[in-house]
Order: sequence, then C-alpha cells, then structure tokens
Amino acid sequence: MALSLFPAPARADFRRVGVWLTNSPSPLYYDPERIERAVQQLDAAGFNTLYPNVWSRGATFHRSRWAPMEPQLQRDAPDLDPICRLTRSAQKRGMQVIPWFEYGLMEPADAAVVQQNPEWVLKRSDGSALHAMHGANLQTSPLKDLRVWLNPAHPGVQERFIGLITEIVSRCNADGIQLDDHFAWPVELGYDDYTRQLYRRDTGEDPPADFSNRAWMNWRRDKLTELLLSLRIALAESGSNERISLSPGPFRFAYNQWLQDWEIWAVRGLVDELIVQNYAYSLKGFENDLGQSAIRRAESWGIPVHIGILAGFGGRTTPMTKLHRKLQLAHQRGFGAVYFYWEGLWGTYAGPEGGDFRRQGLRRRHAELFGEQILPF
Repeated sequence: MALSLFPAPARADFRRVGVWLTNSPSPLYYDPERIERAVQQLDAAGFNTLYPNVWSRGATFHRSRWAPMEPQLQRDAPDLDPICRLTRSAQKRGMQVIPWFEYGLMEPADAAVVQQNPEWVLKRSDGSALHAMHGANLQTSPLKDLRVWLNPAHPGVQERFIGLITEIVSRCNADGIQLDDHFAWPVELGYDDYTRQLYRRDTGEDPPADFSNRAWMNWRRDKLTELLLSLRIALAESGSNERISLSPGPFRFAYNQWLQDWEIWAVRGLVDELIVQNYAYSLKGFENDLGQSAIRRAESWGIPVHIGILAGFGGRTTPMTKLHRKLQLAHQRGFGAVYFYWEGLWGTYAGPEGGDFRRQGLRRRHAELFGEQILPF
C-alpha cells in the first residue's frame, strides 16, 4: 500500500482560538500548578488550541538525544516534562496542542552544535555569520546572545532538525507541530563553502554576488522546501501523520527576507494550516494586511487560515478595545485568531487594564464570535 504524505484535510471553516506559550519571560514551564491553572483559565476563556514552544535558543524542554535541555528547567525541574504535561491537561478538556519550534534553524552562536560543526553554519559573502536579534548588539553582546543559522541543505542539519521534531511527536501525542518565520534561509546567507560547492554541482556556476538575484533566491528556496518535504515524509513514515502548522510573516517579507515561499508550500500540501502573523499596531495597518493577495489565494486552495494577533509583548500591550476590534476584523473575514503571546493576554504584559479585566473580556468576546465549535480533526 502506498504511503500517504498527507493527513486527512482539516475543515477550512474551523476557526482556531489559540495562543502561543513560551518560557520567556514567564515562570509557566517550571511549575506544574502554574501549567494546570493556565490551561484551566484558557479553557474557560474559550481557547481551543495551544501552541507551546518546545525548541528555543538551542534547547528543548525535555531530555533529548539531539540538543541540551533548557538550562533553567534542567536546574529547577528536570523531570517536569512541561510540554507533555500541558498536552495531557489540555487534551482532557477537548483542546488541541501543537508544539511550536520557535527558533527554527537558528542557534545561539556559542552552542555546542555550532562549535562542533562549523561547516553547518550559513555565511554571508564576507564570511560573517553572526546575527543580532531581539535587542542584541553585534559589537557588544556576548556570543550566547547572538545567533547563527544552520544550513537547511546540509544532511547533518536535516537529520538533526527532523530528529528534534519526530522526537517530540513520539513523546507527547500532540495534535501536530508548528514551524514559524524562523524556519527560513535569510536571503543574505549562502556563501559558506558547503553551499557554494552544492550550487556549483547543481548549476555549474558560482553563486551570484548579488544575494537578491532571483535564480539564486529560488535555488535556496527550493533547498528549504526540500527539507520541509523530508519532514513531511519522516512524519508519515513514523506512522504519526502529524499535521504541520506554519506561522509565517506577510508573504512578500517572508520570501524576500527569509526565502519562505509559503504559497508554494500551501499549494503543494506541505503545510496543513497557515497562521499569518499580523502584528501591525494600528487598526488600519492590521486591516490592510488581512487583505494581502497571498492570503486570498491560500483561502481559495481550501487551506485553513488564521491570523496571529499581538496581545502584548515587552512594553507593547494591545488595549482591549483595539484587541476586540482586531479580533472582529479577523472574524469578519472568516479567520480564526492566535494571540502572541500567553503573558500578553492577562499575565506579565496585561498592562494597566489588569489580568482579570482582560481575561473576562476575552471570554465574552470569544463566546460571542466563535461560540461552540467541534474540533477539526
């Protein structure tokens, strides 16, 4: 019997009411009582899907053969297994849990896997590899706060990446896995020795000096797509047939900066749902981004589409009036909503409105807009 790479399709009319959960900056993952309380509150507020990060800053939240355990968890609660605990708690309430591989192909620059496998690292044309993200500074920040990108075309990177994902699938009986905007190939990278040799083998030419050359961009995009296809095959061969959720940024930015061609991935059936990040702060900007042509085309292919909405992060907390309006705009277009992120709902970044006010407000609005839904699969 032929192996099917594609799970049964989810209903396109089902609307996610979801949230991304992380360990930073949050005590959630280190205390079983906090995990249980969070799931109870989210269930009561009408959420049906949780996206906990399971791969972040080069570490996992369980004992892994592929990567170290997250340092604080290793120190404070190495046997807690927060992702599996959260999954069990949510599923018994009828919610779905889709672990989120937050950092994709990024690693801390001082990670052991980087030091041990320098040939796995993508580089710019000047030989540099370091990236400063999330407030880091290339000149002054320590290596642990800087990032490098592993090469999606390298067999060693492929094996490790797929191993990390199939490992969590087999452990926690989750409802799928999620990749985001960091499952990517930054457009200025690809001038390392390994990629140069691979490009010469495939084309007979050296990589163009202009990293925005379209043929060069498409070649690297295809290598990233091949890794996604390999992941799909590995999940099917494992017997799990896990669904793949993708959370990219707006299409033009995703492709031009990260070589994420999520239109091709969607039309080829390599992803099973899209949660398009729309973190525009203004209502006008948010509404404009809802109308991007790539989203309209994805809808026409029948793939479920939901919108990522900024609830609060750092110094930015979206007031409830604006959050309600964004939710309403997404709902009017037929989309579900996934909030970034847990602590911005009614936690650390609840702002001056306070957690109780925001929790009750979201509970009422979810009931009004989404009511009772049957899970899609």
